[in-house]
Amino acid sequence: MYASTVRNLLVRGMLAGLIAALFAFAVAYSLGEPQVDASIAVEEAAAAEEAAHAGHGGAAAEADEEEELVSRAVQSTAGLGSGVLVYGVALGGIASLAFCFLLGRLGRFTPRATAAITAAAAFTTVFLVPFLKYPATPPAVGNPDTIGKRTTLFFLMILLSVLLGIAATIAGRRLAPRLGNWNATLVAGAGFIAAVTIAFVFLPSNEDAVAKGFPAAVLWEFRLASLAVQAVLWTVFGVAFGFLAQRLLTPRETTVPAAAEGAPTPA
Repeated sequence: MYASTVRNLLVRGMLAGLIAALFAFAVAYSLGEPQVDASIAVEEAAAAEEAAHAGHGGAAAEADEEEELVSRAVQSTAGLGSGVLVYGVALGGIASLAFCFLLGRLGRFTPRATAAITAAAAFTTVFLVPFLKYPATPPAVGNPDTIGKRTTLFFLMILLSVLLGIAATIAGRRLAPRLGNWNATLVAGAGFIAAVTIAFVFLPSNEDAVAKGFPAAVLWEFRLASLAVQAVLWTVFGVAFGFLAQRLLTPRETTVPAAAEGAPTPA
């Protein structure tokens, strides 16, 4: 693939990521932010109760009066929007490079179908598999002393998932001549699931990620919202980037001018 084509696909991938991020922001704001507000309210109520039992009610009231550096309204609008947009553009660019590598190597798929496969694979390896092991938790929930350890484990799970996905893809390609595309895909997929299961068993769990007594309904709805945001992000990206890549890579049909009167008609 020519460097100019890769560059054009990269630009289109970032544009598709931007479009997908706009849809993801709408879902995050409408579904995720109410659960964040609910979790903050739970944490504040627990802190106030603990301060009252400890006899530090006055100090707690004083702390509440302190002005926030960034208001909650700004966090839930401009802060959330800018974060999601940057995230979408960056992942769109990375996914477009993965598309350049996969195009033509998975079989005779069109650019649109390859874009859909790339988006589905990215959603599975980058989000879904790590999410199943270390589900998302609302901010300000859990032990702050272990946040570094929990973040390290989460990114380790992402790295393992991506590497296992690449290994499964390579194994499927090598098995295809002997087993056929369908059987090779099934074998590679089963191997990926088995390897991920082993990683789930041996990696430690985040037992202190959620505070005891935290409402299960709020936690469940927050995790569903996180899943919905990522699903919308990658679905819209796959559709948008597939359309843009198809237009770029598929040669346009040229119309043959009508034959002049008396000219021989081409066969």
